[in-house]
Amino acid sequence: MGRRCKASAGTRQASCEKLPSQHDLVERFSVARETIKAALRKLQDERLIVTRQGSGTFVRANTERPVGLRPHIERAFEATNVTIDFAGFSGETMYNAIQETLDKVRIGRLTPESIRVRVLISDMTSPMAIPCRAEDQADDPGIRARARRITDRSIHALTDAVQELADLGLVKTATTEVRVHRAAPLFKLFIINEQEAFFGFYPVVEHTVSVDGKPMAIYDAMGKDAILFPFTPSDEDASNDALYVEQARAWFDSMWGTIAREYAS
Repeated sequence: MGRRCKASAGTRQASCEKLPSQHDLVERFSVARETIKAALRKLQDERLIVTRQGSGTFVRANTERPVGLRPHIERAFEATNVTIDFAGFSGETMYNAIQETLDKVRIGRLTPESIRVRVLISDMTSPMAIPCRAEDQADDPGIRARARRITDRSIHALTDAVQELADLGLVKTATTEVRVHRAAPLFKLFIINEQEAFFGFYPVVEHTVSVDGKPMAIYDAMGKDAILFPFTPSDEDASNDALYVEQARAWFDSMWGTIAREYAS
């Protein structure tokens, strides 16, 4: 078995685990050394392990690295009743994250009885800090209209994909609720089955887009560049993950029940 090592004070993860040497792995699994090297390279490329010169190779602590969301969502769909709350910009990330898992429900590889999705996004019919013109940081209806089209496309695709599962009789109930608010999009948040939370900041960047058929430099929140960090409480977890998930749920519900209003597609 691997050896445990303690993390420094101030980190949220209490320990990491050292992997056996390549020689030991070859002996244990009776495979060629090149096979072991290829597997380790893949794990390192995915930032699941880290090699420390003179010390060996260690499994990265979950909270010290960004995570891919899809495996967590797929695992959540192994539950009988699935709930996913998302807060963010356009809903595009939400649809991309869940699409593959919904396909697995469609072909019978995952069999939840109910699915409930709630989406909380910024209202692009109202002026806000971003997106805006880069030149003078002023609001521009054309920029917001462009963002609204992206939102409409993502929300319609998500709603149709979830509803189709109920229409086909693959799940007993499936709902997607969408509400908007007038706060600028600064971060994205996923809450999965009320037990796990994933949070990431939106970087604000300048890029050029087509607005009313003309190129325009804008400041925009870039969801694809948002690194998600996990908060996944466990019985052995002595960190603040459980408190974070609790507060994330409370924040989401407070927004949902107060200043958010129904999304008009």
